[in-house]
Order: sequence, then C-alpha cells, then structure tokens
Amino acid sequence: MLPSGAMSQPPEGVLPVVLAAGLGTRMKSSKPKVLHELCGRPMLAYVLDVAREVSGRRPLVVYSPATEAITDVFAGEADFALQETPLGTADGLRAAMAAVPETAEEILVLQADVPLVQSDLLAEIVDLRRARKAAMALVAVHSAEPEGLGRVVRAADGGQVIRIVEEKDATPAERQIEEINAGVYAFDAAWLRRRIGDVKPSPVSGEFYLPALVELARADRLPVVSLDVEDDGTLVGINDRSQLAAAELEMRMLINERHMLAGVTFVDPMRTYVDASVELARDVVLEPGVILRGSTRIGEGTRIGAGSQIIDTVIGRDCFIWASVLECSEVEDEVRIGPFSHLRAKSSIGRKVRLGNYAEVKASRLEAGVQQHHFSYIGDAEVGERTNVGAGTVTCNYDGVQKHKTKIGKHVFLGSDTMLVAPLELGDEARTGAGSVVTRDVPAGMLAVGVPARLRKQRESGTDPPSDKAE
Repeated sequence: MLPSGAMSQPPEGVLPVVLAAGLGTRMKSSKPKVLHELCGRPMLAYVLDVAREVSGRRPLVVYSPATEAITDVFAGEADFALQETPLGTADGLRAAMAAVPETAEEILVLQADVPLVQSDLLAEIVDLRRARKAAMALVAVHSAEPEGLGRVVRAADGGQVIRIVEEKDATPAERQIEEINAGVYAFDAAWLRRRIGDVKPSPVSGEFYLPALVELARADRLPVVSLDVEDDGTLVGINDRSQLAAAELEMRMLINERHMLAGVTFVDPMRTYVDASVELARDVVLEPGVILRGSTRIGEGTRIGAGSQIIDTVIGRDCFIWASVLECSEVEDEVRIGPFSHLRAKSSIGRKVRLGNYAEVKASRLEAGVQQHHFSYIGDAEVGERTNVGAGTVTCNYDGVQKHKTKIGKHVFLGSDTMLVAPLELGDEARTGAGSVVTRDVPAGMLAVGVPARLRKQRESGTDPPSDKAE
C-alpha cells in the first residue's frame, strides 16, 4: 500500500461504497478498467486498501455485468452489489443502498478508478460532514485543466455549494469554472436512504448523476459542505492508457521514495521498477534497469545488478544478482547469480552457490557451495553441496511423455558437456568425463566416461583425464 498521512482511529459506523460498474470504454480493452494494473496490482486494490484503512470494515463494491470479473479477483476482500445496467453514479449508489445494512450510519463514496486517493483525505471529509451535521460532504479540487469534469457551482458570494454540473450539461460560463468535483462524498446514511430514489435523469444524457443530490439536500434545507483541496494528482481518475501510464509513474516514484527513506539505494530511481508488494531490507542496492515484481523479498546487503528481473522470489542477505531472471524461487545468503542466468519456478538455491553465464535451473535444489556456469541446465534435480557442474552440462529430464528426477550427491564433478539422462542418481564424489552421456546410476566415488558412459574406478588425484571445470 502507498504511504499516506497519519490518521486517527477509523470512524465508527462508516461504510465505504466503491463505484466500479463503469465500462471504461476509453481504455479500449476487453478487461474491466479497474483491473488494469499499477505497480503490479489492479488499480481497484489501492482504493479498497484506503477504504478499509479509513473505515475498519470491508468495502461494498458496485459492479455491472461488464465488470463482473472483479468479484472473482477480490472475493473475500469486499462485498458486492450488482448494478444491472450502468445508468450513472446515482443509479450505482442506489443499487448499493439495497445492500447496505441498517447499522451503517454514514456512507463514504469512492470511485474505483482513482487509485492514488489517500486515507487522510477520506478521514477529513468524514470528520467535516460530522462536524457540520451536513446531509453530504464532497471534495472540490481547484484544477487548471478542468476539461471533461463536473464543475462546482457556488453561491454568488463564493461560499455555499449550490449545485454540480457535468460538463456536457454546463453552460459556456459554467465551463469556465476551474473548481471540479472529485467524486468523493460522505453522506448521512439515513438521509441518503430517503433521497437516493428521487434523483432524476439528466435531460442530456439520460443518466442519473450523484451530484444531483446536492440540490435535493438544499431543497430539504440541509447543509452541503465541501472540502476544498489543491490539485496534487492524487484525485485524478484513470480513463485511458495514457492516464494509466502517468499514474504508474507517480505511484512508482512514491514506492521508490518509501524504500529509499528506509535505507535502500536506488542508483537511478527513474529506471528502477518496484511493485507495491515487494519487500526490501536496508542496504539493498538496486542498479538501473532492475524490475522487481509480485511477492519478491530481498535481504539486507544484497545488490541487484543492472538488467535483472525478479518475480515472486525470496533472496537472502549479501547476494549479488546480475543481468538475470529469477521467478518463483528461493535464494539463500551469499549467492552470486549471473550474468544471464535464469531461475525458473520452484528452484531453491543454497548458501554461497555460484550461477552464471547462461546457467538455467528449474524445479531443483542446489545445496551450499554448488558451482554451475557456462550454458548448463539443471532441471527436476537435487544437487549436493560443493558439486561442480561443468560447461554445457544438461539434466535430460523429459522423455517426451513425463519428467524424471536426477539426484546428484556431494562433491560431485560433472565434466563439460555431460548429459545426465534421468531418472538417474550419482553418488557422493562421483565424476563424469567431458562429453559423457550417462544413462545409469553412478555409485559414490566412481567415474563415468563415454557414449553411453561406462563406469570406471577413479584414478589417484592428479592422474584423471583432463576435464573442464566450471570456473
């Protein structure tokens, strides 16, 4: 979650309602707009976070048949109300009120496409409505670029809000107003229950607009109050891919700043991409071009070198990862990986392992001190501590129908271009000659050479046939 200002205890009796039924046609996407991602999470996730923070309860999300996918993505994180046909924001809130429990005393309304909204602002608007005993409170933003947004029309003295007019319904004079409606509201729930059904459709668009409630409250001689804020970008809605990219940049800078303040070094913050869900310990160093995704966690003192991409992976302390891709794996302390290595899913790398120069590991465990370099592949295998994997070594784990396991013991030496045809087991301190194709188990201390490999006793130290070492 993004950093926000300090906030007191969540106000009791407040139910957040998040409007997420809009089609988002300007995104030109088959995916609901609010499921498009910012820094690794759907934009709706950020709105739900602040809604829970300010209220202490599960938000109620209004969806339509076109946005039904959000009910699967956020199942268990929110409650849902169906707006059968998206006929505007007031119609969406009317659908929500049918699902609002009677115990709710106040309704806080948020837009699902405003992911940068902050919890301290939401708490402030709730407090303002309470203090003034108003039927409703809204957030008004002074904007130098109000085009396309609803304008806040005030009384002649510039004080009381008398109505809000959508741009398509506004007169030329009203379009010159630079104060816009942010779409964030706090309502007295009892009053809203009585009046939400009285909103009339716009004569221009036929939609039911939430701002029409301003005039209904005034007709009831009840206060309508506004929280007036400057445009700092946190209340901007996302309607197209360009705005999505701008919000991503803003959010990424906030995330990077939070980590830097906690002791992480970003060599070039503008060219470092860290998802909101990533955890970084102090003294981590991130070089330019690094991409960290998902549930990645990186331990103290580790350096992630330029060009690395790390996805859903846990990395220990004092490691160095250089120009490599790691996904869905675990890496222990003091490991060196790269350049151009690839850890595929379910790989587990032990302490002080060295991987580099196009080494690939998949669904395997490499114990402490293993050396693997030079165009090698270890898949579906267990590799014992301090084993040396020679250049070009491959575990041939797939027979065309199913995958098979390879088990390699401790202190094993695999000569260059060794092919290990699984299922296979090599005992501790076994060796293979360069270019060997090993098709049967190699007992501890034995040497396998040839195509197919034949077993021999190892010669005394220093008299073995020459073989390439990994490094």
